[in-house]
Amino acid sequence: MNALTGLITVTGRFMLSFLFIAAGIGKLGAGYAATEGYMAMMGVPSWLLPIVIATEIGGGLAILLGFKTRVVAFLMAGFTLLTAIIFHSNLADQTQSIMFMKNLSIAGGLLLLTVNGAGRYALDNRH
Repeated sequence: MNALTGLITVTGRFMLSFLFIAAGIGKLGAGYAATEGYMAMMGVPSWLLPIVIATEIGGGLAILLGFKTRVVAFLMAGFTLLTAIIFHSNLADQTQSIMFMKNLSIAGGLLLLTVNGAGRYALDNRH
């Protein structure tokens, strides 16, 4: 059961991290201007976009590799909740409501990772 638990945990880390890594990479290049415009429309200064991209890619990679997992997962949960509140709080719009609930679910998974750690297959376990 221990090997299975380790495999399931690393799979869960991959699934959580992929969302952030893909989102960060998607904001580079052609997606940069569109994201900048959306942020401005929501009242978020565009100078934060490079920090957002670094957070998504860096945090996603840290979770994927199991590096400083508890701290990174906790910070990413906060980032995800903040994103939900700023960008998806129009709950009267069905799409935004779904996006808000998706972010809550992701934050919940990250909080579970905060409490339970990275599992067996992680850089956190390197000695």
